[in-house]
Amino acid sequence: MAGERACLVFSSGETVTKISINPTGVGRIRKKPFKTGDRVEVYCDHNNKNERIRDWLGGVVVQADRKMVAVQFVEDVYLTNGWMVPDRVLWTLQNSDKIRPVTRRRSRSRRK
Repeated sequence: MAGERACLVFSSGETVTKISINPTGVGRIRKKPFKTGDRVEVYCDHNNKNERIRDWLGGVVVQADRKMVAVQFVEDVYLTNGWMVPDRVLWTLQNSDKIRPVTRRRSRSRRK
């Protein structure tokens, strides 16, 4: 299986051939980026039964671009240094391990 080849020429006149190990069609697996309106969970500091904890908290993406995501929460959230976020909006990177799509925990009630 042949890889992609690129020829590099240095100012000294030396030529080096670079061979890509991965075929052009195979790249890193990339997570689907979050979009405005997506329901997500963020690992952050928040209150639970009058006790501050660091755990997953559900929110809604209110702004997103190719690098960053803004998530708004219904409950108060805190920065790592202890300050409360007044508008309840936390920013995180799109590819951060501190954000994930919300998992459905509710089951539909059956009608008789």
